[in-house]
Amino acid sequence: MEKTVENIDFAKGNGIVPVIVQDAYSMQVLTLAYTNKESLELTKKTGNSWFWSRSRNKLWMKGEESGNTQKVKEILVDCDSDALIYLVEPSGPACHTGEGTCFHNKM
Repeated sequence: MEKTVENIDFAKGNGIVPVIVQDAYSMQVLTLAYTNKESLELTKKTGNSWFWSRSRNKLWMKGEESGNTQKVKEILVDCDSDALIYLVEPSGPACHTGEGTCFHNKM
């Protein structure tokens, strides 16, 4: 079933929903971020991954400072319409530390 931005249940998360970002080809999980309606609309409009920064309280595009952008190939919506997966083609590392994925630490 095809969903639209209007179908996403932002109310459950106080205006934001989690986004799992995965490499579209390897399917490796790159990061977990959050989006609000505006950043999701920007993602759909531009084809680049946009998010809502909870710590900085602002919109941000992945790669706007580092140059390591993520071209969004597909957006998947979970069954409750309150979480997303962005399948992306990354142009560099996903993590601000320079690692390919933010999930590089073991517990």
